[in-house]
Amino acid sequence: MGQITTIALDVMSGDCGPRSRICAAQDALTRHPHLHLVLVGDSRFIREHLSREVSDRVTVVHAAQTVSMDERPSRALRSKQDSSMWLAVEQVAMGMSQACVSAGNTGALMAMGRHLLKTFPGIDRPALVGQVPTSAGGTLLLDLGANVDCSADLLFQFAVLGSLLKSEVYDVVNPSVGLLNVGEEDIKGSETVRLAQQLIESHESLNYAGFIEGDDLYSGRVDVVVCDGFAGNVALKASEAAVRMVAHKLAAGVGLNSWQKVLLKLLKPLFKPMAASIDPGRYNGAMLLGLQGIVVKSHGAADARQFGFAIDQAVRAVEHNAVHRINERLEELL
Repeated sequence: MGQITTIALDVMSGDCGPRSRICAAQDALTRHPHLHLVLVGDSRFIREHLSREVSDRVTVVHAAQTVSMDERPSRALRSKQDSSMWLAVEQVAMGMSQACVSAGNTGALMAMGRHLLKTFPGIDRPALVGQVPTSAGGTLLLDLGANVDCSADLLFQFAVLGSLLKSEVYDVVNPSVGLLNVGEEDIKGSETVRLAQQLIESHESLNYAGFIEGDDLYSGRVDVVVCDGFAGNVALKASEAAVRMVAHKLAAGVGLNSWQKVLLKLLKPLFKPMAASIDPGRYNGAMLLGLQGIVVKSHGAADARQFGFAIDQAVRAVEHNAVHRINERLEELL
């Protein structure tokens, strides 16, 4: 029997309700034979909706509180220490779980992660990092919204963290790093971005590829794209909305005549693999990179299938011993 991976799930947070999270948990247990889950939330509700078939691979931890999506992080940190989010992160801090997944309030999750787990030495703040689909497979994009205002030094730290994650977890040798900007020329962009470039390109261990523009996010030109959380969040959500809009138009046959609709129906099986490869739900789950523990943030509106992909991200990070390997390399680089 392989080594057991234990992951804590914040069942109560997010927009879709605990039943969706429990369904995702049960599906994840089917996909991962060596997975054990700690479901944190209303214990009575969880036990009522949990299948007996997987109950021996689940531990239930009761939480009396829930962090709302619009709650101030500072208030959640002070007064929600019996919440499903806090207790899920605490599972990791106490060594009882190797990772946790939450679809809750990003700011609160960030605050609790920093308080309970701390950041790596030399890292000021963690970044939300996720993978976006490209013609070359996938590119890591960070920050996705945890830090709206970033100094040049913080962007440099993100470049180091992203490069290490790509090499240690995704097995890419000497990953290339690009800095998101409004142009490729050295004179373009804010003073902060230009200062960040100087820091990144002067670091010998980073394979810096220069500034990249928004139209290169999905080209596969670089392995890691670094930006502040404002730009990253807007880019991610705009891209997801564009994919959904195109999918809706194709499904509805918008602008097509009757013969074209028949042809589209016949060709649909050919489109399925491509549609699956760019489905935003498949890329759900962003790691709070820089914490001394694995915390994965799911979209708040993620359904059971999409939340399951966030669980898969956590499993992958644990199996690759991400925190230990990144921490070891950080000592050499910072």
